[in-house]
Amino acid sequence: MTNQLALLGGPKSIATPLPTFNTIGEDEVAAASAVIRTGILSAYIGAAGAGFLGGPQVRAFEEKAAAYFNVRHAVAVNSWTSGLIAAVGAVGIEPGDEIITTPWTMVATATAILHFNGIPVFADIEPATFNIDPHSVEKLISPRTRAIMAVDIFGQSADMRALREIANRHGLRLISDTAQAPGALADNRYAGTLADIGGYSLNYHKHIHSGEGGIVVTDDDRLAERVRLIRNHAEAVVQSDAPADLCNMIGYNFRLGEIEAAIASAQLGKLAGRVESRQRAADQLNAGLAGLRGLTTPLVAEGNTHVYYVYGMKLDPERLGVSRERIVAALRAEGVPWLASGYQNIHLLPLFQKKIAYGSKGFPWNQPFVDRDIDYSHGICPVAEDLHERTFLGLNLCMGEYAQADVERVIDAFRKVWDNLDALASS
Repeated sequence: MTNQLALLGGPKSIATPLPTFNTIGEDEVAAASAVIRTGILSAYIGAAGAGFLGGPQVRAFEEKAAAYFNVRHAVAVNSWTSGLIAAVGAVGIEPGDEIITTPWTMVATATAILHFNGIPVFADIEPATFNIDPHSVEKLISPRTRAIMAVDIFGQSADMRALREIANRHGLRLISDTAQAPGALADNRYAGTLADIGGYSLNYHKHIHSGEGGIVVTDDDRLAERVRLIRNHAEAVVQSDAPADLCNMIGYNFRLGEIEAAIASAQLGKLAGRVESRQRAADQLNAGLAGLRGLTTPLVAEGNTHVYYVYGMKLDPERLGVSRERIVAALRAEGVPWLASGYQNIHLLPLFQKKIAYGSKGFPWNQPFVDRDIDYSHGICPVAEDLHERTFLGLNLCMGEYAQADVERVIDAFRKVWDNLDALASS
Protein backbone atom coordinates (compact mmCIF):
# COMPACT_ATOMS: atom_id res chain seq x y z
CA MET A 1 0.00 0.00 0.00
CA THR A 2 1.27 3.44 -0.87
CA ASN A 3 2.33 5.67 2.01
CA GLN A 4 1.16 8.83 0.25
CA LEU A 5 -1.00 11.00 2.45
CA ALA A 6 -4.74 10.86 1.82
CA LEU A 7 -4.69 14.66 1.87
CA LEU A 8 -2.35 14.50 -1.13
CA GLY A 9 -4.23 11.82 -3.03
CA GLY A 10 -3.24 8.58 -1.30
CA PRO A 11 -5.53 6.02 0.38
CA LYS A 12 -6.96 6.59 3.85
CA SER A 13 -5.45 4.84 6.82
CA ILE A 14 -8.96 4.42 8.27
CA ALA A 15 -11.16 3.63 5.30
CA THR A 16 -14.19 2.60 7.39
CA PRO A 17 -15.38 5.10 10.02
CA LEU A 18 -14.76 4.06 13.61
CA PRO A 19 -17.93 3.01 15.44
CA THR A 20 -19.54 5.60 17.70
CA PHE A 21 -19.83 4.50 21.30
CA ASN A 22 -23.38 3.44 22.16
CA THR A 23 -23.73 3.86 25.86
CA ILE A 24 -27.32 2.60 26.11
CA GLY A 25 -27.98 -1.10 26.54
CA GLU A 26 -30.74 -3.41 27.67
CA ASP A 27 -30.27 -2.45 31.33
CA GLU A 28 -31.15 1.14 30.52
CA VAL A 29 -34.08 0.10 28.31
CA ALA A 30 -35.47 -2.03 31.11
CA ALA A 31 -34.98 0.72 33.69
CA ALA A 32 -36.73 3.34 31.56
CA SER A 33 -39.57 0.96 30.65
CA ALA A 34 -40.18 0.10 34.30
CA VAL A 35 -40.52 3.79 35.16
CA ILE A 36 -42.92 4.43 32.28
CA ARG A 37 -45.12 1.55 33.44
CA THR A 38 -45.47 3.17 36.87
CA GLY A 39 -46.85 6.33 35.31
CA ILE A 40 -44.63 8.42 37.61
CA LEU A 41 -42.33 10.41 35.34
CA SER A 42 -41.68 13.05 38.00
CA ALA A 43 -42.87 13.37 41.57
CA TYR A 44 -41.51 16.81 42.44
CA ILE A 45 -43.68 19.46 44.04
CA GLY A 46 -42.34 23.01 44.27
CA ALA A 47 -43.47 23.41 47.85
CA ALA A 48 -42.61 22.03 51.26
CA GLY A 49 -43.80 18.49 51.78
CA ALA A 50 -43.32 14.91 50.66
CA GLY A 51 -42.70 15.79 47.01
CA PHE A 52 -40.02 18.41 47.58
CA LEU A 53 -37.11 15.95 47.19
CA GLY A 54 -38.49 14.18 44.13
CA GLY A 55 -39.63 10.68 43.34
CA PRO A 56 -38.30 7.20 44.16
CA GLN A 57 -35.93 6.93 41.19
CA VAL A 58 -34.30 10.29 41.92
CA ARG A 59 -33.83 9.44 45.57
CA ALA A 60 -32.50 5.96 44.81
CA PHE A 61 -30.02 7.36 42.29
CA GLU A 62 -28.84 9.96 44.80
CA GLU A 63 -28.26 7.28 47.44
CA LYS A 64 -26.37 5.13 44.95
CA ALA A 65 -24.22 8.06 43.79
CA ALA A 66 -23.42 9.14 47.36
CA ALA A 67 -22.29 5.61 48.19
CA TYR A 68 -20.31 5.26 44.96
CA PHE A 69 -18.38 8.51 45.37
CA ASN A 70 -18.15 8.11 49.18
CA VAL A 71 -19.78 11.42 50.09
CA ARG A 72 -22.50 12.41 52.54
CA HIS A 73 -24.70 13.99 49.90
CA ALA A 74 -25.36 13.54 46.18
CA VAL A 75 -28.03 15.83 44.71
CA ALA A 76 -29.39 15.06 41.24
CA VAL A 77 -30.12 17.97 38.88
CA ASN A 78 -31.31 18.25 35.30
CA SER A 79 -27.91 19.30 33.93
CA TRP A 80 -24.44 19.96 35.23
CA THR A 81 -24.90 23.60 34.20
CA SER A 82 -27.77 23.63 36.72
CA GLY A 83 -25.48 21.95 39.24
CA LEU A 84 -22.83 24.64 38.83
CA ILE A 85 -25.40 27.42 39.23
CA ALA A 86 -26.78 25.76 42.36
CA ALA A 87 -23.29 25.21 43.79
CA VAL A 88 -22.30 28.84 43.29
CA GLY A 89 -25.54 30.01 44.87
CA ALA A 90 -25.13 27.59 47.76
CA VAL A 91 -21.75 29.00 48.84
CA GLY A 92 -23.49 32.33 49.41
CA ILE A 93 -21.71 34.74 47.09
CA GLU A 94 -22.80 38.38 47.13
CA PRO A 95 -23.08 40.66 44.08
CA GLY A 96 -19.58 41.74 43.10
CA ASP A 97 -17.86 38.82 44.80
CA GLU A 98 -15.14 37.30 42.65
CA ILE A 99 -14.62 33.64 41.88
CA ILE A 100 -11.34 32.61 40.28
CA THR A 101 -11.64 29.97 37.59
CA THR A 102 -10.04 28.78 34.37
CA PRO A 103 -10.73 29.98 30.82
CA TRP A 104 -9.96 26.50 29.47
CA THR A 105 -13.41 25.01 29.98
CA MET A 106 -17.01 24.96 28.84
CA VAL A 107 -18.57 28.41 29.23
CA ALA A 108 -21.11 27.32 31.89
CA THR A 109 -18.27 27.21 34.41
CA ALA A 110 -18.02 30.99 34.26
CA THR A 111 -21.61 31.94 33.51
CA ALA A 112 -22.75 30.07 36.63
CA ILE A 113 -20.89 32.76 38.56
CA LEU A 114 -22.70 35.53 36.68
CA HIS A 115 -26.10 34.05 37.58
CA PHE A 116 -25.70 35.48 41.08
CA ASN A 117 -24.00 38.68 39.88
CA GLY A 118 -20.61 37.34 40.85
CA ILE A 119 -17.57 38.25 38.76
CA PRO A 120 -15.47 35.57 37.05
CA VAL A 121 -11.71 36.12 37.25
CA PHE A 122 -9.61 33.94 34.97
CA ALA A 123 -6.39 32.21 36.03
CA ASP A 124 -4.01 30.55 33.61
CA ILE A 125 -3.57 26.79 33.30
CA GLU A 126 -0.72 24.34 33.72
CA PRO A 127 0.89 23.53 30.35
CA ALA A 128 1.23 19.82 31.10
CA THR A 129 -2.15 18.93 32.65
CA PHE A 130 -4.30 21.77 31.19
CA ASN A 131 -5.80 22.26 34.67
CA ILE A 132 -5.95 25.57 36.55
CA ASP A 133 -2.53 26.70 37.80
CA PRO A 134 -2.46 27.30 41.57
CA HIS A 135 0.38 29.84 41.18
CA SER A 136 -1.77 31.88 38.80
CA VAL A 137 -4.71 31.61 41.21
CA GLU A 138 -2.67 32.95 44.12
CA LYS A 139 -1.65 36.05 42.18
CA LEU A 140 -5.29 36.93 41.41
CA ILE A 141 -6.73 36.87 44.92
CA SER A 142 -8.25 40.21 45.90
CA PRO A 143 -10.32 41.46 48.85
CA ARG A 144 -13.45 40.53 46.84
CA THR A 145 -12.39 36.92 46.12
CA ARG A 146 -14.89 34.50 47.62
CA ALA A 147 -14.11 31.15 45.98
CA ILE A 148 -11.94 29.17 43.60
CA MET A 149 -13.66 27.05 40.97
CA ALA A 150 -11.34 24.34 39.68
CA VAL A 151 -12.13 22.34 36.54
CA ASP A 152 -10.93 18.74 36.23
CA ILE A 153 -10.46 19.07 32.53
CA PHE A 154 -10.33 16.16 30.10
CA GLY A 155 -10.44 13.51 32.82
CA GLN A 156 -8.03 14.17 35.68
CA SER A 157 -8.16 16.19 38.86
CA ALA A 158 -6.68 19.64 39.22
CA ASP A 159 -4.02 20.10 41.92
CA MET A 160 -6.52 20.10 44.76
CA ARG A 161 -3.89 19.90 47.50
CA ALA A 162 -2.39 23.21 46.41
CA LEU A 163 -5.78 24.79 45.78
CA ARG A 164 -7.09 23.65 49.17
CA GLU A 165 -4.06 25.17 50.90
CA ILE A 166 -4.67 28.49 49.12
CA ALA A 167 -8.39 28.39 49.87
CA ASN A 168 -7.84 27.64 53.56
CA ARG A 169 -5.19 30.34 53.94
CA HIS A 170 -7.42 33.01 52.41
CA GLY A 171 -10.76 31.82 53.81
CA LEU A 172 -12.19 30.86 50.41
CA ARG A 173 -14.67 28.23 49.28
CA LEU A 174 -13.41 25.59 46.85
CA ILE A 175 -15.73 24.39 44.06
CA SER A 176 -14.91 21.55 41.68
CA ASP A 177 -16.32 21.29 38.16
CA THR A 178 -15.68 17.61 37.46
CA ALA A 179 -18.03 17.29 34.49
CA GLN A 180 -15.45 15.40 32.44
CA ALA A 181 -13.78 13.31 35.14
CA PRO A 182 -16.19 11.10 37.10
CA GLY A 183 -14.29 8.05 38.26
CA ALA A 184 -10.87 9.72 38.25
CA LEU A 185 -8.87 9.47 41.47
CA ALA A 186 -6.69 12.00 43.26
CA ASP A 187 -4.84 10.73 46.33
CA ASN A 188 -7.21 7.75 46.39
CA ARG A 189 -10.32 9.94 46.52
CA TYR A 190 -12.71 10.57 43.69
CA ALA A 191 -12.16 13.77 41.76
CA GLY A 192 -15.00 16.13 42.50
CA THR A 193 -15.12 15.16 46.19
CA LEU A 194 -11.99 17.01 47.31
CA ALA A 195 -13.66 20.43 47.17
CA ASP A 196 -16.30 21.91 49.46
CA ILE A 197 -18.77 21.14 46.70
CA GLY A 198 -18.38 19.57 43.26
CA GLY A 199 -20.04 17.28 40.79
CA TYR A 200 -20.41 15.59 37.44
CA SER A 201 -22.19 15.84 34.11
CA LEU A 202 -24.58 13.19 32.79
CA ASN A 203 -24.66 14.72 29.30
CA TYR A 204 -24.86 12.39 26.30
CA HIS A 205 -21.14 12.40 25.47
CA LYS A 206 -19.90 11.97 29.05
CA HIS A 207 -18.83 8.85 30.97
CA ILE A 208 -22.25 8.55 32.65
CA HIS A 209 -25.07 9.33 30.23
CA SER A 210 -28.75 9.93 30.89
CA GLY A 211 -29.25 12.33 27.99
CA GLU A 212 -28.98 15.36 30.23
CA GLY A 213 -28.39 15.57 33.94
CA GLY A 214 -25.88 16.23 36.69
CA ILE A 215 -24.88 15.21 40.20
CA VAL A 216 -23.78 17.67 42.89
CA VAL A 217 -21.64 16.07 45.63
CA THR A 218 -20.60 17.43 49.01
CA ASP A 219 -19.90 16.40 52.60
CA ASP A 220 -21.28 19.71 53.88
CA ASP A 221 -24.84 19.36 55.20
CA ARG A 222 -25.66 23.05 54.82
CA LEU A 223 -24.39 23.27 51.24
CA ALA A 224 -26.40 20.17 50.32
CA GLU A 225 -29.56 21.67 51.82
CA ARG A 226 -29.04 24.93 49.94
CA VAL A 227 -28.49 23.08 46.64
CA ARG A 228 -31.73 21.15 47.17
CA LEU A 229 -33.54 24.42 47.82
CA ILE A 230 -32.14 26.17 44.76
CA ARG A 231 -32.99 23.10 42.68
CA ASN A 232 -36.69 23.33 43.49
CA HIS A 233 -38.14 26.83 43.90
CA ALA A 234 -36.27 27.75 47.07
CA GLU A 235 -38.17 30.95 47.72
CA ALA A 236 -41.39 28.98 48.23
CA VAL A 237 -39.83 26.50 50.62
CA VAL A 238 -37.09 28.09 52.76
CA GLN A 239 -38.33 28.48 56.33
CA SER A 240 -35.72 30.78 57.85
CA ASP A 241 -35.93 34.57 57.76
CA ALA A 242 -32.21 35.02 58.58
CA PRO A 243 -30.41 37.00 55.83
CA ALA A 244 -27.66 34.37 55.52
CA ASP A 245 -30.26 31.66 54.97
CA LEU A 246 -32.24 33.72 52.44
CA CYS A 247 -29.13 34.63 50.43
CA ASN A 248 -29.50 33.37 46.82
CA MET A 249 -32.73 31.59 47.60
CA ILE A 250 -34.34 32.59 44.32
CA GLY A 251 -34.83 29.04 43.16
CA TYR A 252 -35.11 27.29 39.83
CA ASN A 253 -36.63 24.19 38.33
CA PHE A 254 -33.43 22.14 38.13
CA ARG A 255 -35.22 18.83 38.74
CA LEU A 256 -34.16 15.56 37.14
CA GLY A 257 -36.96 13.33 35.87
CA GLU A 258 -37.61 9.77 36.99
CA ILE A 259 -36.69 8.20 33.64
CA GLU A 260 -33.35 10.00 33.50
CA ALA A 261 -32.61 9.06 37.11
CA ALA A 262 -33.30 5.38 36.42
CA ILE A 263 -31.05 5.45 33.33
CA ALA A 264 -28.31 7.28 35.23
CA SER A 265 -28.45 4.68 37.99
CA ALA A 266 -27.90 1.89 35.47
CA GLN A 267 -25.10 3.88 33.87
CA LEU A 268 -23.34 4.53 37.16
CA GLY A 269 -22.94 0.79 37.62
CA LYS A 270 -20.96 0.70 34.36
CA LEU A 271 -18.67 3.64 35.11
CA ALA A 272 -15.69 1.61 36.34
CA GLY A 273 -15.70 -0.55 33.22
CA ARG A 274 -15.87 2.47 30.92
CA VAL A 275 -13.02 4.16 32.74
CA GLU A 276 -10.92 1.02 32.41
CA SER A 277 -11.69 0.81 28.68
CA ARG A 278 -10.60 4.40 28.04
CA GLN A 279 -7.49 3.98 30.13
CA ARG A 280 -6.61 0.91 28.08
CA ALA A 281 -7.05 2.88 24.84
CA ALA A 282 -4.94 5.73 26.23
CA ASP A 283 -2.17 3.33 27.27
CA GLN A 284 -2.17 1.88 23.76
CA LEU A 285 -2.01 5.36 22.24
CA ASN A 286 0.83 6.33 24.57
CA ALA A 287 2.87 3.36 23.44
CA GLY A 288 2.02 3.71 19.75
CA LEU A 289 2.68 7.46 19.53
CA ALA A 290 5.86 7.44 21.61
CA GLY A 291 8.83 8.99 19.88
CA LEU A 292 6.93 11.04 17.31
CA ARG A 293 8.84 14.28 16.85
CA GLY A 294 7.15 17.37 18.26
CA LEU A 295 4.24 15.47 19.82
CA THR A 296 3.64 15.30 23.59
CA THR A 297 1.13 12.77 24.86
CA PRO A 298 -0.95 13.32 28.05
CA LEU A 299 0.76 13.70 31.41
CA VAL A 300 -0.92 12.15 34.43
CA ALA A 301 0.01 14.09 37.56
CA GLU A 302 1.50 12.24 40.52
CA GLY A 303 -1.21 10.79 42.74
CA ASN A 304 -3.83 11.04 39.99
CA THR A 305 -5.56 8.66 37.66
CA HIS A 306 -6.96 9.88 34.34
CA VAL A 307 -10.28 8.80 32.80
CA TYR A 308 -9.59 10.32 29.35
CA TYR A 309 -12.72 12.13 28.36
CA VAL A 310 -10.25 13.71 25.95
CA TYR A 311 -6.80 12.38 25.11
CA GLY A 312 -5.03 15.74 25.18
CA MET A 313 -1.80 16.21 23.23
CA LYS A 314 0.52 19.10 22.43
CA LEU A 315 2.23 19.85 19.14
CA ASP A 316 5.49 21.76 18.64
CA PRO A 317 4.98 23.43 15.24
CA GLU A 318 8.57 24.69 15.19
CA ARG A 319 10.01 21.19 15.57
CA LEU A 320 7.48 19.76 13.16
CA GLY A 321 8.01 22.40 10.50
CA VAL A 322 4.25 22.17 9.89
CA SER A 323 1.36 24.11 11.41
CA ARG A 324 -1.22 22.44 13.59
CA GLU A 325 -3.89 23.20 10.99
CA ARG A 326 -2.03 21.17 8.36
CA ILE A 327 -1.44 18.30 10.79
CA VAL A 328 -5.14 18.22 11.70
CA ALA A 329 -6.20 18.37 8.06
CA ALA A 330 -3.90 15.45 7.24
CA LEU A 331 -5.13 13.36 10.19
CA ARG A 332 -8.75 14.00 9.32
CA ALA A 333 -8.11 13.05 5.71
CA GLU A 334 -6.65 9.77 6.97
CA GLY A 335 -9.97 9.13 8.75
CA VAL A 336 -9.06 10.00 12.35
CA PRO A 337 -12.35 11.08 13.98
CA TRP A 338 -13.27 13.33 16.89
CA LEU A 339 -10.20 15.57 16.75
CA ALA A 340 -10.18 18.93 18.54
CA SER A 341 -7.90 21.61 17.15
CA GLY A 342 -7.57 23.88 20.17
CA TYR A 343 -10.18 23.97 22.91
CA GLN A 344 -11.62 27.16 24.42
CA ASN A 345 -10.56 30.47 25.91
CA ILE A 346 -13.83 31.72 27.29
CA HIS A 347 -12.41 35.02 28.55
CA LEU A 348 -12.09 36.01 24.87
CA LEU A 349 -15.76 35.45 24.07
CA PRO A 350 -17.79 38.58 23.22
CA LEU A 351 -19.71 38.41 26.52
CA PHE A 352 -16.50 38.96 28.48
CA GLN A 353 -14.76 41.19 25.98
CA LYS A 354 -17.72 43.60 25.98
CA LYS A 355 -18.69 42.90 29.61
CA ILE A 356 -22.35 42.65 28.72
CA ALA A 357 -24.44 39.97 30.44
CA TYR A 358 -27.78 41.21 31.78
CA GLY A 359 -29.30 43.89 29.59
CA SER A 360 -27.12 45.91 27.22
CA LYS A 361 -25.46 48.42 29.56
CA GLY A 362 -22.66 46.34 31.08
CA PHE A 363 -24.38 44.79 34.08
CA PRO A 364 -23.03 43.53 36.46
CA TRP A 365 -19.52 44.86 35.80
CA ASN A 366 -20.67 48.50 35.71
CA GLN A 367 -22.32 48.43 39.14
CA PRO A 368 -20.96 50.08 42.30
CA PHE A 369 -20.53 46.68 43.94
CA VAL A 370 -17.81 45.89 41.36
CA ASP A 371 -15.10 48.17 42.72
CA ARG A 372 -12.24 47.39 40.34
CA ASP A 373 -11.69 46.81 36.65
CA ILE A 374 -11.50 43.12 35.74
CA ASP A 375 -9.07 42.37 32.92
CA TYR A 376 -10.25 39.94 30.23
CA SER A 377 -7.82 41.07 27.55
CA HIS A 378 -5.85 38.78 25.27
CA GLY A 379 -2.60 37.95 27.04
CA ILE A 380 -3.87 37.44 30.61
CA CYS A 381 -3.69 33.62 30.23
CA PRO A 382 -0.73 33.05 27.90
CA VAL A 383 -0.50 29.28 28.41
CA ALA A 384 -4.18 28.69 27.67
CA GLU A 385 -4.13 31.11 24.74
CA ASP A 386 -1.08 29.54 23.08
CA LEU A 387 -2.52 26.06 23.50
CA HIS A 388 -5.78 27.13 21.90
CA GLU A 389 -4.22 29.10 19.08
CA ARG A 390 -1.25 26.92 18.10
CA THR A 391 -0.40 23.76 19.96
CA PHE A 392 -3.26 21.75 21.50
CA LEU A 393 -4.59 18.64 19.77
CA GLY A 394 -7.28 16.51 21.41
CA LEU A 395 -8.82 13.14 20.59
CA ASN A 396 -12.23 12.57 22.20
CA LEU A 397 -12.19 9.06 23.66
CA CYS A 398 -15.77 9.19 24.95
CA MET A 399 -17.24 9.36 21.46
CA GLY A 400 -15.94 6.04 20.14
CA GLU A 401 -15.77 2.38 21.02
CA TYR A 402 -11.97 2.35 20.46
CA ALA A 403 -11.44 -1.38 20.32
CA GLN A 404 -7.79 -2.38 20.25
CA ALA A 405 -7.75 -2.77 16.47
CA ASP A 406 -9.36 0.65 16.03
CA VAL A 407 -6.77 2.32 18.25
CA GLU A 408 -4.09 0.66 16.15
CA ARG A 409 -5.60 2.21 13.02
CA VAL A 410 -5.49 5.64 14.68
CA ILE A 411 -1.84 5.07 15.58
CA ASP A 412 -1.08 4.03 11.98
CA ALA A 413 -2.71 7.23 10.73
CA PHE A 414 -0.59 9.38 13.04
CA ARG A 415 2.59 7.59 12.05
CA LYS A 416 1.76 7.93 8.37
CA VAL A 417 1.32 11.67 8.76
CA TRP A 418 4.58 11.97 10.66
CA ASP A 419 6.38 9.92 8.01
CA ASN A 420 5.24 12.53 5.47
CA LEU A 421 5.92 15.76 7.34
CA ASP A 422 8.26 17.00 4.62
CA ALA A 423 5.68 16.39 1.91
CA LEU A 424 3.03 18.04 4.07
CA ALA A 425 5.21 21.08 4.68
CA SER A 426 5.96 21.57 1.00
CA SER A 427 2.42 20.98 -0.30
